[in-house]
Amino acid sequence: MSAWASPCGATLDDHRRLQERLYRMFGMEATTDLLFAIHAKQVGVGLEEQLKRFVQEHPDTKLIIIDTLQKIREAGGDKYSYANDYEVVGKLKRLADDCGVCLLLVHHTRKQQADDKFDMISGTNGLLGAADGAFLLQKEKRTDGSAVLDVAGRDQQDQRFYLTRDKERLIWTLERTETEAWTEPPDPVLEAIAALVTAEKPTWGGTATELVAALQTDMKPNALAMRLNVRAGKLLIDYHIRYENSRSHAGRSISLTLEPSQA
Repeated sequence: MSAWASPCGATLDDHRRLQERLYRMFGMEATTDLLFAIHAKQVGVGLEEQLKRFVQEHPDTKLIIIDTLQKIREAGGDKYSYANDYEVVGKLKRLADDCGVCLLLVHHTRKQQADDKFDMISGTNGLLGAADGAFLLQKEKRTDGSAVLDVAGRDQQDQRFYLTRDKERLIWTLERTETEAWTEPPDPVLEAIAALVTAEKPTWGGTATELVAALQTDMKPNALAMRLNVRAGKLLIDYHIRYENSRSHAGRSISLTLEPSQA
């Protein structure tokens, strides 16, 4: 059970409460892969540098949770405006992108009901507009042991999950989903590239026209290059193949390189 602290800034939680939660969630042996901060600076006045240093010191970091957003947002006269909400989440999103981590912000909801559940997020639509997605957890009553989790985002299907609270371990467990969880179907172009670039032949280079021929696809060369420009991230994450498109005096060329899996 570990905690790290900044010498100044907003208090996020106290050490005793964190120790109690860790014990109930993980038991006596706990975990060495979960670190807590009991203090943090604010956005725009040191938080970004603080988190970057942490990621540099712990390069295996994949997820950072900030509880709560209100504790670390910078104060200002227009702090509840759309522009300010968009800016503060935009800064944190850029930080997450730069560090290659998932940044999860805990925030509160309003008491008033709304037709669109996500309109209940406290603040303006700028918060959701700048974020990649949102999770909204709701209970009918404060004492309820069940809750509904709604999920929305740019790159995922809207989902609703029905949860039950484990009072002993202080965690939510999944009971059922409203619809079957959506999974993206395989991309035939990426599948073909994965068959072309293998451990036996870990690199490929050539023009888009030559790649069309190698893949035996009926796509136009420029359409294939545009497709790979958009899907390069998925190609790298799912198939460990790095795609690069460069220009030289001879024209544009494509390179595909199989990278070792980090699993």
